[in-house]
Amino acid sequence: MTMTKDGQPIDPLVLAMYAPVQGEPFPVPAIPVNKVDSKLFRQTVPTPAKVTAAPGTIVVDPYDKFLYLVQDGGESIRYGIGVGKQGFAWAGQAQIEDKQHWPKWFPPVEMQARDEHAAKYPNGMDGGPENPLGSRAMYLYEGNCKNGNIRTPQCRDTLYRIHATTEPLSIGKAVSSGCIRMWNQDVIDLYDRVELGTKVVVLPPPEGAAPAVAGADNSSPAVIPIGPAGPTTPGAEPVAVSLPNSSTI
Repeated sequence: MTMTKDGQPIDPLVLAMYAPVQGEPFPVPAIPVNKVDSKLFRQTVPTPAKVTAAPGTIVVDPYDKFLYLVQDGGESIRYGIGVGKQGFAWAGQAQIEDKQHWPKWFPPVEMQARDEHAAKYPNGMDGGPENPLGSRAMYLYEGNCKNGNIRTPQCRDTLYRIHATTEPLSIGKAVSSGCIRMWNQDVIDLYDRVELGTKVVVLPPPEGAAPAVAGADNSSPAVIPIGPAGPTTPGAEPVAVSLPNSSTI
């Protein structure tokens, strides 16, 4: 029987959930589920006390490395995440105002200066299997973003992104760059469940910069796999386009 890194048997439904994704323009390989902790698998959990948002809200806890999509009935869909330094740089409330399939990556100027690979793409890197944003990205804005007035003084880009990763073993860890990264299979699932305008809450550091109490909000309940979600608006594609000066990883 296949086991996880923490010695838990892997449900066949989990193996199917993290199998290669079909129907994408680029290959999406399987996640090596035998090399990660079972708590990182997408699963339904009781909504923790610190997550007080209404159903339909995304709540990001960068300190416990989880993202929650709040559901009715006191439950949430929980996803494991990896958190880059930009993921700790902002907390508050925003909304998704841009969603991109296989997004283009624009490495920040400071990254180009220190990273030989990033320096090769001053004009951006097209979406594809080597692109660090992976298969999907969601872009967060704050303020009055109604009527499509994004990137105006009334609707500010937080520079905070939720995106996929080409480094699956970075999930559950703090990493050197990026915002909030997810497995491709998970970010595709989340992307299909939420619409433009979805509220996102990013939690601040725990009081005293201490982690949550072990066994409370960061426990590992029995895995209840969540299968693929159907598109919220079949056939519809977001029209917002990411600008070069507002894309990071």
